Amino acid sequence: MQKYLWDRLNKRQLGTYAKYCVKAEFAMYGFMVNETEIDEHGTYFVARYNDSPNFEVQVRSVRQTTSYTFMEKGKFALDERRYLALALLFEGNSPSLYLIPSMRWNTPDLVFVDRNYEGLKSKPEWGLSISPKNLLALKPYLFESAVEQLMNI
Repeated sequence: MQKYLWDRLNKRQLGTYAKYCVKAEFAMYGFMVNETEIDEHGTYFVARYNDSPNFEVQVRSVRQTTSYTFMEKGKFALDERRYLALALLFEGNSPSLYLIPSMRWNTPDLVFVDRNYEGLKSKPEWGLSISPKNLLALKPYLFESAVEQLMNI
């Protein structure tokens, strides 16, 4: 059976896979990973390396090469100890993981988006615009490099 056929998974299955994949990668690097009791603030889990303080991780996954994903500002406040783990699950390819500090959205651009929707029904959000052209902007946040930086804090 062929592996990495993401289109056969529904949205919930895809999100579950991404969350466990990210947690497993953290564990592989020696991080302690703990599920949060309630997901009301958008934090999916907390992680800690050795004696360093905990940090919060929210996970998002996309499977289309041109996609947009977002986090409600009320559930993803910018904080030095908060990160977005992004799983790119492109059909036929193994997962590509990224770990982005929430503070990156302090300087929004065409990839790291700030939307306030003033006067509209939608809630304010921090967004991430994914496209083949934008993948270069994600490169500094490849999981392996980002997690090594966390290990040295």
